[in-house]
Amino acid sequence: MHTGLRITAFAAALAASFGAAYGVGTGVGPIVAESEPAPHDEHGEPSARPDEGGGHGEHESAPPGGLQISESGYTLDLATPRVTAGQRADLRFTVREASGEALTAYQREHDKELHLIVASRDLVTFRHLHPTRAADGTWSTPVDLPAAGGYRVFADFTPAHKGAKNLTLGADLAASGRYGPARLPAPNPTARTDGYQVELAGSLRAGKASELKLKVSRGGEPVNDLQPYLGAYGHLVALRAGDLAYLHVHPNGEPGDGTTKPGPEISFTATAPSDGTYRLFLDFRHQGEVHTAAFTVRAGAVPGAREPAPTATAEHTEGHGH
Repeated sequence: MHTGLRITAFAAALAASFGAAYGVGTGVGPIVAESEPAPHDEHGEPSARPDEGGGHGEHESAPPGGLQISESGYTLDLATPRVTAGQRADLRFTVREASGEALTAYQREHDKELHLIVASRDLVTFRHLHPTRAADGTWSTPVDLPAAGGYRVFADFTPAHKGAKNLTLGADLAASGRYGPARLPAPNPTARTDGYQVELAGSLRAGKASELKLKVSRGGEPVNDLQPYLGAYGHLVALRAGDLAYLHVHPNGEPGDGTTKPGPEISFTATAPSDGTYRLFLDFRHQGEVHTAAFTVRAGAVPGAREPAPTATAEHTEGHGH
């Protein structure tokens, strides 16, 4: 994945809701930045494609990528379109080229050839997985989804072919079992996960780059010794409620660049593709363990404007796969 920002969107009909199981963080919400952030200093490749309205672009000039299961001659072939809720299963898939042959050559980005995100339609469950690839191009990873309902699978990769661009392809996944609706957690600027507290400052804006700062503490003390995880001190994924438009952000700075500190703050620059409600998922590593904190935010809110009534809070079930 790229340093900076990359936005890809995925089509869906409605956001389904379903119950939660093991939790990792509590739902939290939007903060309005006090001032304009400093221009983003890119470290590495840009994360957004110009035609997607990502990065520092002001508007989406073309339909965003990732709306389909196929793009630019590549297709996500999900061999496991359904699993059983609460039971561990092997999720298997292949990325196929236009010829139908399996893609076997990938560029490594943030220590991996491919990053896999699995999220529930109600944005309560989140998994950032790292599948393994067989010699024939088949990818697989164990997955255990806590509740029945609809999920979306996002495959984030860049083919190794010359001139190839980064892609995020999406496919639907169903988890069978007893269905129980749940609502998106209400906004709150603080997330708690595994004994850690994460404070969110800044606002997510539609069509305009803005800075998000997340501060990690534990037991009331700032965490100043975050560990690199996939080449960064933190990873941030945002999914838009309703259609699960996908926004992946990386920190401003990286370990070993001479200026970026290992906490307690992690800074990101992000651009939302539109107004709306988003769910943010922050992955960070400390003392050898990866933790996920989650926030509900509303992009496009005007400072001082009256917020809509929050939805009821559901038990939070993010998880992080390895």
